[in-house]
Amino acid sequence: MGHRQFAELAAKVRFLSDPAAYGVGTTHVDVRETHMSWVFLTDDLVYKLKKPVRHAFLDFSTITKRHFYCGEELRLNARLAAETYRRVVPLRRDLSGRLTLGGGGRVVDWLVEMKRLPHGDMLDERIALGRLAATEIDDVAKALAAFYAQRQAEIDGGGAYLRHLTEEQRINRAILLRPEFALVEMVSGTLDTVDSLLQRLRSRIEARIFRGAIVEGHGDLRPEHVCIGQPPQIIDCLEFNRSMRIVDPYDEINYLGLECEMLGAPWIRPLLVKALEGRLPDRPDAELLALYGGFRALLKARLGLAHLLETPIRHPEKWRPLAIRYIRQADREIFSHQSRSGRKSIRACGDA
Repeated sequence: MGHRQFAELAAKVRFLSDPAAYGVGTTHVDVRETHMSWVFLTDDLVYKLKKPVRHAFLDFSTITKRHFYCGEELRLNARLAAETYRRVVPLRRDLSGRLTLGGGGRVVDWLVEMKRLPHGDMLDERIALGRLAATEIDDVAKALAAFYAQRQAEIDGGGAYLRHLTEEQRINRAILLRPEFALVEMVSGTLDTVDSLLQRLRSRIEARIFRGAIVEGHGDLRPEHVCIGQPPQIIDCLEFNRSMRIVDPYDEINYLGLECEMLGAPWIRPLLVKALEGRLPDRPDAELLALYGGFRALLKARLGLAHLLETPIRHPEKWRPLAIRYIRQADREIFSHQSRSGRKSIRACGDA
């Protein structure tokens, strides 16, 4: 991002951080920054402003592209959160040079407008509070199962899923084995096992592609993106790269269960998988599910460590311990299956 773009973005963030920008009735704005957006939470509504950034996997560098992806975010999230996503809103600069949301003038950017969901009803918060019923998880599971059952099979485009697994695992290895992270001894065996499984189970994944088991899913299915309610609202679909939404539904829902387990709720995953079986009976075998879980856990470990390669580093004390937790989870995903298959786990690392 150049100096001019940075200054323009800073001015937009200042404007949108002021309750006066939203008119009468807005008393407070919570502001949150993510890698790719600024999010402004007012009393009742949420506005998301995409940063003018470009990476290998996304391009928000122009106002035209940001407008397009705002539209995509609205369209894609209507599939699982129609009651939450409202519209795309222009941010304008009037004739006097002032930014405005409701008036006339030249469009200088675009925002996604959403209904504000109750923070205490997000799945990660419900798990933390111990305020979650099996029937509520069943509602989420049924919504996801119906969603996947309605998706068109990605037989022609399904190869993107296998390429994604292969390429992301290559990057997992490159990042996790960097010497400055001092995790080589801990993670090498797990990486080798995932590589081996990916190679050996390749034909099974290809068979699932040809049977129509691969679909365009959510792309970022995590507990913090699930709001418990009637109906559940499942938000923040990955809008910027279609190839990253091409998934095996069992991979995606198994990942949601894995993240719930990391938060202390291992009972959720079996309910999710069982509900999916009712609508999509082509369940992968235990070995393939172990690969999916191990791969996803290593990916999360890598994404955590990648924060330590940024400038400036935010919360530097957080990322290595988090990566270690996910590496250990990858071990559990893979070696619990191997133990059930009569093979012994290769190690338990005591690094902390």
